[in-house]
Amino acid sequence: MSAEWYNRTGQWAETSVNRMESDMKNVILIGMPGTGKSVVGRALAERLGAAFVDVDDLIVAQTGKTLPEILRTEGLDVFLRIEEEVGASIAMESTVIATGGSLVLSERAMEHLRKTGVVVWLETPLSQISSRMPEDLTDRGIAAPDGRTIYEIYKDREAFYARYADLIVASCDGEEDTAKMVETIMRTVGIHL
Repeated sequence: MSAEWYNRTGQWAETSVNRMESDMKNVILIGMPGTGKSVVGRALAERLGAAFVDVDDLIVAQTGKTLPEILRTEGLDVFLRIEEEVGASIAMESTVIATGGSLVLSERAMEHLRKTGVVVWLETPLSQISSRMPEDLTDRGIAAPDGRTIYEIYKDREAFYARYADLIVASCDGEEDTAKMVETIMRTVGIHL
């Protein structure tokens, strides 16, 4: 059985409901930096009575450095390797997991996470994302080559978000409303933690 929905970009999207067992272990949030994955994740976890973890926080705890520090001192490639290792080692249940925007670049980490739950792409208009970003994207801990714009980063990652997403949810005005929308869609298609 498969489910189809019309996403905000005007394209038909399809997913296999069979892959998404009715009782998934986790909800994994993916999307661009600035979509509110962490804030929506906390609100969603509270609504579902689940735990919450932010992959960025796990990276900081493991390395003892902030994301901008890692990017500035170790470089982009090292950051992406660390992010991949952290993402591929997550072993939790009944947890809402907010990923970093670049985790989708790691097939190993994303395939691991997909085995543990439903992947939800929080899709947010680029105009909203751009307004939330500092001039220097490294200040925000965004893993991208120097000089890339938010638009270019989105174009680089869009296919990866679509590839791994089981559900695509257009972000609402408020994070609580977005969390409620994710919960409603999950329940509608029969997904429960």
